[in-house]
Amino acid sequence: MIDSGWSSWWVVPMMLCMAILLAAIIGVLVAVTRSGVLPHQRTPEELLRERFARGEIDSAEYRDWLDALHEQRFTTSY
Repeated sequence: MIDSGWSSWWVVPMMLCMAILLAAIIGVLVAVTRSGVLPHQRTPEELLRERFARGEIDSAEYRDWLDALHEQRFTTSY
């Protein structure tokens, strides 16, 4: 048999580096999701408030939609 001079000693440091890299990637993902950097989903009330602020709906329509949202929230059962 011909020995190329390579042995299996390099497997251990390579596996260690891969584990460190994987832990770093997971750590960054957890930090980003917990920090609030990612945009959050706006609630229906926020969307309605924005439409009212832009003048797309008037105050009567705003109150009607807001009442409808609150009724739906309390009557919906899961």
